[in-house]
Amino acid sequence: MTGSNEMPMPGAGQEHENLRTPTGLRYIWNQLIISKTGIFGAVLVLLVVLIAICAPLLTSHDPGAVNPLNRLKPPAWLEGGTAEYWLGTDNLGRDMWSRIVYGARVSLIVGMGAVIVSGIIGAILGLLSGFYGKWLDAVIMRVGDAFMAIPTILFMLVVMAIVGPGITTLILVIGVTNWVPFTRVVRSEVLSIKERDFVHAARSIGAKNGRLILKHILPNILSSFIVICGMNVGTTIIMEASLSFLGLGIKPPDISWGGMLSDGRQYVATSWWVATFPGLAITLTVLGVIFLGDWLRDVLDPRTDTNKK
Repeated sequence: MTGSNEMPMPGAGQEHENLRTPTGLRYIWNQLIISKTGIFGAVLVLLVVLIAICAPLLTSHDPGAVNPLNRLKPPAWLEGGTAEYWLGTDNLGRDMWSRIVYGARVSLIVGMGAVIVSGIIGAILGLLSGFYGKWLDAVIMRVGDAFMAIPTILFMLVVMAIVGPGITTLILVIGVTNWVPFTRVVRSEVLSIKERDFVHAARSIGAKNGRLILKHILPNILSSFIVICGMNVGTTIIMEASLSFLGLGIKPPDISWGGMLSDGRQYVATSWWVATFPGLAITLTVLGVIFLGDWLRDVLDPRTDTNKK
């Protein structure tokens, strides 16, 4: 029975509500204001996003402009510093503030882009594995185990050394190597949801597998999927910084916080700001993503105590 004559699934609406906590704007706001870590994470992430979007308005120097006469100038509040370069300059005389601001763009693009790639791969494989099971589940899980057995950074180093650096390449490499956690979370959710009464009811009146997956299962795993996506953005930012630090990630003229760290490591003892400020940018951004992801888990995952904070 299909179309307008299809009867509502017994318990479908109730199951759907039980699997998803209320996500109205007022509910989300109420949960945010009672979570100190949630507020802190949201402010940090929002600040980084705004800085990345408004980069041309927030800087007065070309981030790639080399000026040997101004190399290794200290921040404005230290002796020898000037207000023109309020975070100082690097070993080539480039403005540190401008480079950090434009570096935020690369970190966000790579972080979110890689998570999108990982999420798509992981969601598709997780849905297929959890729903169909049997030999398909075994094959997907064994391939996932093989990926997990290989050190992620080592695998990415080998691939990047072969294909060469670049933003697009980095997004694809990190995305393809980081799909296993997504697959396992989605598979676990599907295994539970597919045995619920409303799914059996839909199957009993003739719903096809595709309809069961897209209409009855997929909407009920979105909350857990959003949570793991949020938590993994920080991981991918660290991966990008690590590869760029080793010289296999983002290459000039593109600006990366990891590349700035690499440039400044030899000046740590004499010009600490060259490495400290990009390191601080990475730390604060990742902390913000982690805190925001933890808050999202509390709000969207009904198995956690949303009032614990």
